[in-house]
Amino acid sequence: MSVRITADTNTPSASVELAITLPLPDYDLDEIEKSTPRQIDEILVSQGFRDLVDDARAALSLATADSGLAVVQFTGAICPAQGVFRPGLWIVLQEEYAERGAVMSAAARERVAQLAELIRGRFGLSE
Repeated sequence: MSVRITADTNTPSASVELAITLPLPDYDLDEIEKSTPRQIDEILVSQGFRDLVDDARAALSLATADSGLAVVQFTGAICPAQGVFRPGLWIVLQEEYAERGAVMSAAARERVAQLAELIRGRFGLSE
């Protein structure tokens, strides 16, 4: 699975894991499947991956402006899938005006899914 969204149970936030399943030559990310998590570390610290994170974070910041969602965390991730490991993006979004201890609203969860698709598609992370 290239996109995994998990809503938290006791807070109005959700995490998004976007696995990179396609090569991204514009970011010098050509070999994206590795046999061990340690090999993914090399990718996560590369200049190309850092550029991808910066570009995707900027796009997400623009897309979340006035949306009622705040980006709490945006970083690289090691994504396991069927015996291989891939680099990915890890994003945590929080509903800004929800009550403390409440779950994320259905509208906010839908917006999180739309934002995940926006980033996945805009940067060609997966099919």
